[in-house]
Amino acid sequence: MLGMARFSTLFLALLIASPALYAGFVTHALNMQTALLRLLIAVPVAAIMLALFRMVTRGYGDKPDEKRTEPKPGDQETEGDQPLRAEATAGEPFQQRRAEDSTP
Repeated sequence: MLGMARFSTLFLALLIASPALYAGFVTHALNMQTALLRLLIAVPVAAIMLALFRMVTRGYGDKPDEKRTEPKPGDQETEGDQPLRAEATAGEPFQQRRAEDSTP
């Protein structure tokens, strides 16, 4: 249930409600019940925030689902399934130099 009792959720809720808790318990500028109510409201908000974060980052670092294997020689493949093979050539190839040519 969204992980409301997790340490990370409770820590984030405490972090969110810390200004209200400080005002309620240290400076007495806010009623203590109001400060605790804000902490109580911050717990499900933090749980939802962390659940969304976990949902987005769930698949990061996992291996790909499907591994590509080389086709067997007898298998029929369509043209779209075959890997693209190409060579890039630009101009004339470089001349091969021998060790005897470079000495003066």
